[in-house]
Amino acid sequence: MPDACTLPTIEQPIRVLEFDRFFAESVHRANRTDPTRLELVLDVGAEAVARDLAARESSCCSFFTFDFPATDTGLLMEVGVPAAYIEVLDAFAARVDAAIRARR
Repeated sequence: MPDACTLPTIEQPIRVLEFDRFFAESVHRANRTDPTRLELVLDVGAEAVARDLAARESSCCSFFTFDFPATDTGLLMEVGVPAAYIEVLDAFAARVDAAIRARR
């Protein structure tokens, strides 16, 4: 699998909008646990949507990893990238932060 995004260019804006909606509706908080890791605290009812988006994103952008660890504090979605893709995760985190700020 190539270490790059293979989502057709015409579909990329749609995927960005899907993630933006998910961030706005389902993410309570974001924590940058490492330059290559981002932890999202999700609404408990968002697991199916989160897993669907993660699966689709992983299938076209193989450098992303998504994990859903079990915690006592709620539902988490951990997003990871190799060091070469920190700027991509920076942009991802900026969109999450913008969505959270817009709700306030």
